[in-house]
Parts: sequence; structure tokens; C-alpha cells
Amino acid sequence: MKKIKAGIVGGAGYTGGEMLRLLVNHPSVDIVFVNSNSNAGNLISDVHTDLFGDTDLRFTGELSSDIDVLFLCVGHGDAKKFLDANLVADGIKIIDLSQDFRLKANAGTEWVYGLPELNRDRIKQSDFIANPGCFATCIQLGLLPLAAKGLIKGEVHINATTGSTGAGQSLSTTSHFSWRNNNLSVYKAFEHQHLNEIGESLSQLTPGFDQVLNFIPQRGDFTRGILAAMYLESDLSAEEAQRLYESYYADHVFTHVSKKNIDLKQVVNTNKGLVHVEKHGGKLFVVSIIDNLLKGASGQAVQNMNLMFGLPESEGLRLKAAAF
Repeated sequence: MKKIKAGIVGGAGYTGGEMLRLLVNHPSVDIVFVNSNSNAGNLISDVHTDLFGDTDLRFTGELSSDIDVLFLCVGHGDAKKFLDANLVADGIKIIDLSQDFRLKANAGTEWVYGLPELNRDRIKQSDFIANPGCFATCIQLGLLPLAAKGLIKGEVHINATTGSTGAGQSLSTTSHFSWRNNNLSVYKAFEHQHLNEIGESLSQLTPGFDQVLNFIPQRGDFTRGILAAMYLESDLSAEEAQRLYESYYADHVFTHVSKKNIDLKQVVNTNKGLVHVEKHGGKLFVVSIIDNLLKGASGQAVQNMNLMFGLPESEGLRLKAAAF
């Protein structure tokens, strides 16, 4: 079978590095170019040193149209600027990891929101995918089965903690090791930008959805992973909730419903999402976990690529968890 020819724009950052780690080992992909103006000419393994011995590719400041798919691993706002400044040839599929085309107001009719657990069939038919945000992916995996049955009938309370890689590679006062280590903080309480895409997805499943999502994001003192804990009033029994979630995710290869409590080391370094549900009085309690750089970014982008090109959904993504 002819291999998919891939190009990457923004290959020096966290999501670009993860994209490289996945595609270097993907059996159906050849990497044609990795664009990074700041690193043009440098060996990829000089920047992503863990790839030493895996690839002799170099970063380039040039672009090539001899590709089948283009991954945009750039900052928020930069994907749209790139596409405005560079003509991408017809027939090239684009997967954007920024937030530029996630919302319907910015997506037009061409871009499809790339959460396979929500839009798998549409992703298969699309040429332009807006990859979801990491918090948004984790939280939606915990809520989609309820929304699909119209069972979110009141406020949802969400507390979610992300690793330091969620902030990107650029340094800030809250990403330095000396600040982040042995520390915990809340940021963008009730106002996080991912609330908008979560709301649009829930409205897709429950037309007219207007319930309040009370979202408290936290910065954790670990490197990668997201744990979201959420609760809402529900008439479902524990057994009914378990069956509902298992049924919804029965045909989704990467999302699994655990009857036991879950922890981040089960998913870090994988493209898996795990969900656990409990009933406490009149409240349904849901925990969901993902690796923010894989299922929350680059892994999900490769999953979307597999769907777009008719490959097995899990190809190149059967990854080993860190475990300990």
C-alpha cells in the first residue's frame, strides 16, 4: 500500500515533538518535511533528543506540496495566519491542533471538529479537521454519553488538573520548574476557553443545551496528563450509568469505561481515555483521564488521520503506558 506523505508545520514544540514520535514509527506514513523557521537546518534529534537514532530528518524553513496531509502544530492564532499566508494545494488534507477552527463561528462549512467519539463518521469524509483541546477532550469523554440521551438536566461541576506540558513550550512564570514543582494552583476559573467547544459538542447531542458548566481548571506539578472529576444531579442508578457509558463507548477503540477507580499512570504515554462512574445519593460522579499531549493533542490528530485515510483507527497508536 502506498504510504501517506505527511508534512508538519511547527515541529519544534511539544505537540510537534509528539507528532514526530508517532509518525516516525507509523507503518503507513512517510514524513516529507518538518517545518520550523527557528530551527531550519538543524537535526530533529538535536531538538527532540529522544529521537536520536530514530531519524536523520532535519527541520526546514521550506514547504512542499508533495504531501497528502499537513499537520499544523502551531500556537493559537497562528494556524489561521499560516493558511492565510500560504496556499495549500487542493487535495491536501489539513489537521489543525490549534483552537483556530474549533468553534462553528470560525470553522465555516469545511472544518469538522475532530473528536472521534462524537464525529467519527464526519471525520472520515472530511478534508479539514480542527483537533479538540486537551481539557475539552477529557471533559467531553466524561459527559458525551449523558448528553447523547439528554440526561444533563442541571449544572455540572467540574474540577480538572493538567500537567505542565499543557501550557506549551514557551516559558512563563507558571511553567518554571521552581514554581511548578510541589505546587498547585487554579487558573481561568469558570472562564476557560475550552468551555465554548465543550458547549457546542453537548448542544450537538442535546439540541438547545443550556446548562451551566462550572469548570475549575488547575495546574498540577506533574509533566503530562489530565484528570477531570465532575458531578451532577442524576436519576440514573449506578448500574444504569455504567451500562449507558459502556454502550456509548462500545465501538470506540481508545475510550474505555472502568468499574474500578482510575489514575493517570494508566493513560500517560498512550492515546487512551478512561472513564469511571459512581453514584452518591442523587449525584452522578464521573472521572475521566487522558494524556494531554496524545489523546488531548497529537495522538488524537493521528487517530483522525487514520480515519480520514481509511486506515485502522488504532494504527501507529498502540502505545505503552508509563505504568510506574
